[in-house]
Amino acid sequence: MVRRSWPRLRHPAQVVVAGFASAVAAGTALLMLPVAKAGPGGAGLVEALFTSTSAVCVTGLIVVDTPEYWTGFGQAVILGLIQVGGFGIMTFASLLVLLVSHRISLKARMTAATETKTLGLGDVRSVVTGVVKISLLLEAVTALALALRFAIAYDEPWPRAAWLGVFHSVSAFNNAGFALYSDNLMGFVTDPWICLPIAAAVIAGGLGFPVLFELRRRFRKPRGWSLHTKIVLWATGVFLVGGSVFITVIEWSNPATLGPLDTPGKLLAGFFQGVMPRTAGFNSIDTSQMYPASWLGTDVLMFIGGASAGTAGGIKVTTFAVLFFVIYAEIRGEGAVNIFNRRLHGDLQRQALTVVLLSVAAVAVTTVTFMVFSDHTLDESLFEVTSAFATVGLSTGITADLPLGLQLMLIALMFIGRLGPITVASALALRSRHRLYDLPEERPIIG
Repeated sequence: MVRRSWPRLRHPAQVVVAGFASAVAAGTALLMLPVAKAGPGGAGLVEALFTSTSAVCVTGLIVVDTPEYWTGFGQAVILGLIQVGGFGIMTFASLLVLLVSHRISLKARMTAATETKTLGLGDVRSVVTGVVKISLLLEAVTALALALRFAIAYDEPWPRAAWLGVFHSVSAFNNAGFALYSDNLMGFVTDPWICLPIAAAVIAGGLGFPVLFELRRRFRKPRGWSLHTKIVLWATGVFLVGGSVFITVIEWSNPATLGPLDTPGKLLAGFFQGVMPRTAGFNSIDTSQMYPASWLGTDVLMFIGGASAGTAGGIKVTTFAVLFFVIYAEIRGEGAVNIFNRRLHGDLQRQALTVVLLSVAAVAVTTVTFMVFSDHTLDESLFEVTSAFATVGLSTGITADLPLGLQLMLIALMFIGRLGPITVASALALRSRHRLYDLPEERPIIG
């Protein structure tokens, strides 16, 4: 009798990849049910797969109009996939284990540690429960604020207002960018009671759970903050202010975006549009009508993204900050890289460089492919590809009209961008090899 040998998932990263892939597959199957699609018949495979991947990877790119194409059931499936993707499959699985048996195995702890980026195994239980508590609390507060506004100012029935509040709150905190309006949030461009709560939720989700945990414990003791928290808060402040000012200044007189608004409206819309590349796909102005310079600036913000171990995508602000200080130290001729009176380990520098180069390669190759197999310009192609890789969801409006092959490439790019190039590479590696000796050293000429 021949026993079939099934491949075993030995590395925690492999389990994470398999978990996300399973969630995408389950979501695709649910969205293909006739009950999920408005009108006769069920959704096509590509539409369901693209939407499921976009939701699980908390991206927000769409090939069909969310409020028109999907029924209430379909929208609920999308909401559930966003929440699962935001929690992280392994974090969510660990929560289920805790609820059922009140204990967690060593293997499950290692897997959850990979997903939540915790440094040790002993604190995974508190991290998993903390992730859920913080997520639900911030989502509930945002949902309440939005529901009240939808009901009072826009005369939505209370059940409908509550649904709108919950959906957009979960989508915002998880940096997904899905909206239940065909024009996203353009109808609320000058409404601070809608835009500001959503922007606040996006920022909170983009900070990452380790930072939120530490701020909860040591908010009044900034001197005791970890290096990670200091880097994230510093970089987040710089990119929020810089991005908002950049978009506002460039688009100030654009008749198709900020031009028709009054000064307070322009400032609010500019701030909102500067926050969204952090990486949520909401838009209160027509992204397709923005100037090419704004597209390029948004590309940079999307590529950098938010913080690690959170709901944001991109290469992460910590990666960017590490490389920035590496360059700064090299220019000054310093032998070590120091950030906020702390010295960085050499392994971190290599990891940051690896993440950036793999990410640049993924974006560059896909962008070139777009330009070869479609009629879209470099600006449009780069924007769409960067948005997919960084799991942002902002779009110039070309996604739905792309050929099937390019849509499949965006699906793969969203998946890779959500998990991270290193996680995917680690999951695919059969084993890690450790060299038992060092080779002779030699220095090639640089520059």
